[in-house]
Amino acid sequence: MIIFEKIRWKNFLSTGNTFTEVELNKDTTTLIVGTNGAGKSTILDALCFSLFNKSFRKINKNQLINTTNEKGCIVEVEFSIGRNKYKIIRGMKPNIFEIIKDGESLDQSSNSIDQQKYLEQTILKLNYKSFTQIVILGSSNFVPFMQLNPQSRREVIEDLLDIRIFSHMNMITKERIRQCKEDIKVCSLKRSNLEDKVEMQKNFIQEIESKGKQNIRDKKDKLSVLSKEALDLISKNEETSKKVDHVNSEMKEYSKATKTLRKMGGIKGKLETKKESEYSQVNFFNKNSVCPTCTQNIEESFRVNKIEELNASIKKYEDGLQDLSEKIKDEEEREQKFLNFSKELNKLTHDISKNTARICGIQKQSKDLEQEIQSIANSIQDRNTQNEILDSLEDSLENITSEIYDKKADFDNYELIHNLLRDDGVKTKIVKKYLPVINKQINRYLQLMDFYVNFNLDEEFKETVQSPIHEDFSYTSFSEGEKMRIDLALLFTWREIAKLKNSSSTNLLIMDEVFDSSLDTYGTDEFMKIIRYVVKDSNVFVISHKSEVFDKFDSVIKFDKVKGFSSIVE
Repeated sequence: MIIFEKIRWKNFLSTGNTFTEVELNKDTTTLIVGTNGAGKSTILDALCFSLFNKSFRKINKNQLINTTNEKGCIVEVEFSIGRNKYKIIRGMKPNIFEIIKDGESLDQSSNSIDQQKYLEQTILKLNYKSFTQIVILGSSNFVPFMQLNPQSRREVIEDLLDIRIFSHMNMITKERIRQCKEDIKVCSLKRSNLEDKVEMQKNFIQEIESKGKQNIRDKKDKLSVLSKEALDLISKNEETSKKVDHVNSEMKEYSKATKTLRKMGGIKGKLETKKESEYSQVNFFNKNSVCPTCTQNIEESFRVNKIEELNASIKKYEDGLQDLSEKIKDEEEREQKFLNFSKELNKLTHDISKNTARICGIQKQSKDLEQEIQSIANSIQDRNTQNEILDSLEDSLENITSEIYDKKADFDNYELIHNLLRDDGVKTKIVKKYLPVINKQINRYLQLMDFYVNFNLDEEFKETVQSPIHEDFSYTSFSEGEKMRIDLALLFTWREIAKLKNSSSTNLLIMDEVFDSSLDTYGTDEFMKIIRYVVKDSNVFVISHKSEVFDKFDSVIKFDKVKGFSSIVE
């Protein structure tokens, strides 16, 4: 049984840099009160955060850090299981996750995910879903058992009955089935490969006996043909290399043609620009006898002389351009020769590369043939060795065949175990055994709360509800107050089953606003009788706004918020 003893927190939600501490096993019944926003429900989030690294309410994890201080968020919870004392410390900014057992910190070398699994599976034997079904009942952001999907309902019951081990065993079994399938597949491939090798070895021995020497002659003949081909290719490459040298020599003469053309093109452009400029001036003087800028007359003699000078200059430019065009034509012919030589060089280089690749191929073929010839020669000389190899291959084939037989037998056994461990197998039989006890306890608690219906869960954890007046009710058919009574009856039942199985039994029970939401005065009185006299060995905390219920509890914890920080009012 888990005995929760103490929880404290600081810089958590609205709590400041001073620890808020609550003793969890001091009184049988404790009322937690406070105005809205005072921080009375913080204990739910702190408890879930410390144990499961998530809040009870739908609050983003990063939002759990106090927004004023923005660091140093720490929650510590202490509990005992048998003779062992545990303390869980979890924090953010900086991140902290420490499990302390009997005063010594457990190995911190494993990652936080593995540590969390160890905490839930080995220490608590509770996950978040089960914890919120048997320890916490909330009025908001809580999904009651009856509102869970069938799979989630099954998981809760399996945790309580301590039969989740069968699910884990089934997962292991399915993994072994998968591994068996893979092993059989691999072994079958090995067997097929060995069968091929055995057949090849038999053929090889036969070839040694009947065709060995002839095979060697044939391979030597082929080797000779390849050798002649390689020599021819080497000779061709030598001739082609000479041609490459010649082409490279010829190309040097024309290598500067492109560069020269660029220069000539630039000069031509400048000459044409100057010629056009001279033409523009001739046109100006031909068309104008008066200066368009200053409006003065241009002397005729000046104008005629200027036109003659410009025409003479244009003639020089035209003569120069003609000479330059002829030179450009010559250089273009030189450039074309250079390009032709380049194409020829590329072809020659390609031919050399092609021949070289073929020579390499011939060399590899020749090497393989030489190895084959040597292998055949060795085999002819050592026939007994080849027979020993055949014997070894046949032994391996026999062993792998036997291994496949064993793997298939394992597969059949695992398949049988898997069928037993399925949800409709042994687990269903165990659930069937406990269903009458579960249904009896549920109806007992309903009657204690003066709710006289016959409530039953079937093997798929679907409910049927009958009353003296109506039949075939469902959970959704009832009012919120009636649903609350069913939720409470289920909660108390799960706790009883947990104690019976000793799987996830705990002293702690926290209920958030059960009075405020759905229970009337009479229902409240009946509820208090249950938690005081029926739910034994428990420390019950009830969060409420109702001041009139103070006298019904052994102790009262009041939360208040002062200057933006929540704390307990003494």
